[in-house]
Amino acid sequence: MSGFVEKPEPVQVPGLTHLHTGKVRDLYQNADGELIMVASDRTSAYDWVLPTEIPGKGRILTQLSLWWFDQLADLVPSHVRSTEVPDGAPADWAGRTLVCTSLAMVPVECVARGYLTGSGLAEYRQTRTVCGLALPEGLVDGSELPAPIFTPATKAAVGDHDENVSYEEVAREVGPEVAARLRQTTLAVYGRARDIARERGVILADTKFEFGFAGEELTLADEVLTPDSSRFWPADQWQPGRAQPSFDKQFVRDWLTSPAAGWDRTGEQPPPALPQDIVDRTRAKYIEAYERLTGLTWS
Repeated sequence: MSGFVEKPEPVQVPGLTHLHTGKVRDLYQNADGELIMVASDRTSAYDWVLPTEIPGKGRILTQLSLWWFDQLADLVPSHVRSTEVPDGAPADWAGRTLVCTSLAMVPVECVARGYLTGSGLAEYRQTRTVCGLALPEGLVDGSELPAPIFTPATKAAVGDHDENVSYEEVAREVGPEVAARLRQTTLAVYGRARDIARERGVILADTKFEFGFAGEELTLADEVLTPDSSRFWPADQWQPGRAQPSFDKQFVRDWLTSPAAGWDRTGEQPPPALPQDIVDRTRAKYIEAYERLTGLTWS
């Protein structure tokens, strides 16, 4: 069992139709057919959307995504049309709202990995492969791969796991030409972002992208290169062979699996509320990621 501890009621805004409430974002459509994405302060772990929010998280994710979209504009267009808050929307939508082109979405999570960890590490330990790609012997948690790899996954509903699949399965699903474009664009974007992050003392271990089509044009959608969709590690603390310190919600995961939480992640009970200390430390990590990557001061 998983999902929302308590699914929030969507905000009703005149002129907007509510389409979907996701783990973090609420999706609306306006009269012109544009999509309105609003990033909440919700946070998730172990396939649960938690009862405790991280203040300001939605704004941080949105502003960091906008910064990255600008860095990547010459490689791939984004779906963002404006950041204007619709008339009648709550004041707290400011800074966390994107007005976007409605795309024909590709039903694939496009994952790029430059380092071995997470589900890729688990598969490697069993088969010496990730998504069917053979890797050298002797790699450990945190090892840099010989070259970045494209390791797609199927998109899951809220509460379900994304499932790693082979490139051949993606080609069967979306056609060989689209699959090739997804792989090429994913690795190009990852390479650009990895180099930018590295200049700022941050390792981009892996990340996932979502793409759709605006006509014939492959377009980058959703969020991009945030601590929710990527693993960022401080380069000066990188040490293969162990779990790496990271700029994300690892404090949340660690607390939920600690005796202090008193929660069984394999059981059916939802996770408990987070203590203030964990909320504060997690928020600080998101802000640190934003400031390190952009060179800007969060306010």
